[in-house]
Amino acid sequence: MSGNARVHPTAIVEAGVTLGAGTAVWDSAHIRHGTSLGDECIVGEKTYLAYGVKVGHRCKINGHVSICTAVTLEDGVMVSAGTVFTNDRFPRATTPDLKHLRSSDPDGATLPTLVKEGATIGANCTVGCDLTVGRFAMVGMGSLVTKSVPDFALVFGQPAVQVGSVCRCGQVIVRFAPGQPPGYQKLKCAACGRQYESAAGRVEEL
Repeated sequence: MSGNARVHPTAIVEAGVTLGAGTAVWDSAHIRHGTSLGDECIVGEKTYLAYGVKVGHRCKINGHVSICTAVTLEDGVMVSAGTVFTNDRFPRATTPDLKHLRSSDPDGATLPTLVKEGATIGANCTVGCDLTVGRFAMVGMGSLVTKSVPDFALVFGQPAVQVGSVCRCGQVIVRFAPGQPPGYQKLKCAACGRQYESAAGRVEEL
């Protein structure tokens, strides 16, 4: 743990956790062994990070978030309050005969989730597994993410579908009917002036 990381007295940070310079862990958070966080991250109150989670630099993880094993957050990711990640599509508490608890250790059913740089997960979302949330994508609050999200995509709903695209700065640069992106077009953010080109909802920076 870096010497200038800050950990609230009520937080539990297990042995073997790596906290980068300037990272802050707030009250009643719990970070399991083998998890690593980069520099200048924030872990909000009552948030749980399971073992082996990987978090990049300058990530914000708000309060009451649950991040399970096999999740990776790249640099600059925001995970808003109340969000839950999953890593097993068909979970069971016991063996089929109900006589033994299933182990909580990773196995062949444990599937990864990658949230790429700059992405935002809105409040009270549920994020499935074996998927990727793309660079600077934005997942609207209360969404259920069941499949991968393209870079710069704005997705919303249960299940989440793409309804537009967003700029690096977070402003919406185009909206469209759910799941019906327009053809090729050039886009410019009204807020910051960054320019993009888009085709069928896939956005690239110019």
